[in-house]
Amino acid sequence: MGSKAISPLSNTETAAFCSQMAMILKSGISSIEGISIMLEDARSGEETELLSQIHETLMQTGVLHDALKETGAFPDYLLHMVQIGEMTGKLDEVMNSLADYYEKEANLMQTIKNAVTYPMVMILMMILVILVLVTRVMPVFNQVFEQLGSEMTGFSLAILSTGEFLNRYAVVFVCILAALALFVLYVVKAAKGQKLLRSFLDRFRSARLLSEKIAAYRFSSGMALTLSSGLTPEECLTCTVNLIDAGRFRTRLDKCREAVSGGEDLCETLLKQEVFSGVYARMASIGSRTGNLDEVMWQISGQYEEDIDTRISGIIATVEPTLVIVLSVIVGVILLSVMLPLMGIMAGL
Repeated sequence: MGSKAISPLSNTETAAFCSQMAMILKSGISSIEGISIMLEDARSGEETELLSQIHETLMQTGVLHDALKETGAFPDYLLHMVQIGEMTGKLDEVMNSLADYYEKEANLMQTIKNAVTYPMVMILMMILVILVLVTRVMPVFNQVFEQLGSEMTGFSLAILSTGEFLNRYAVVFVCILAALALFVLYVVKAAKGQKLLRSFLDRFRSARLLSEKIAAYRFSSGMALTLSSGLTPEECLTCTVNLIDAGRFRTRLDKCREAVSGGEDLCETLLKQEVFSGVYARMASIGSRTGNLDEVMWQISGQYEEDIDTRISGIIATVEPTLVIVLSVIVGVILLSVMLPLMGIMAGL
């Protein structure tokens, strides 16, 4: 009988699992016993199902990598690193490093989500306020003008006509909004949609720089983890390149992998292909010469994480007042377009 399908774990859930496994393994408890302990403490039905599947496969094979892979809930990178940890006898260290890695990934994704959510909420509020003004408030002002024996002209008349058009074809307008919402979901969720969004954002220098910093952060974190596991530079690149989405940064990494496969030095290749620049390049070079490249990569990833947080905070700090100003100007122009003529009429009475 086939096992029940398990939903892929989030970065936060993956980090929590790796952290628990690291503590269990460092305490000298075997993987099977550890999973049994975690199963006893499981709080939800899905968590119980996941751990039960892992435990069942572990009892049959005794290999954690196979047990995790069988569930389909863990990312390929984690599975590969667990396999390496079991082969090298450093599974506890690998699990601990994976916990740090996925915790950082969770923090990064939350930061990006916050950066996107706030402007989207502000834009939605702007649209709603403008729609209320155009479709509900403007007709009231029009009635006032008619009672005073006058009528709207110019810009105010154009806004009124727009509101009447929206009211007349409200169903069509709602359908268009629903289509836009579906398109946004497609862009956010679907792989092809995300690729389309990246290609569009790459046209803007600030978005391109942020994207490359995120890619560099993931690359340096992955390299730190693989290097600390005792892999060769070529193996490290092979594992880590798959963490990076297709794009300019991925292309440079592919060239690095080819060069290292041909016998070139890892750090020299990274510098040559401009994977790192400035202070990060010097840090990588020093780390390579001193034999502490894995520790230096962790430091580089931490620096990139801070840079990303700072850059995203700067974007939010710029977008927030900009949207408020735009909304204020639009509302002000709409209201003034009817208030000034109305005041002129009232003054003439």
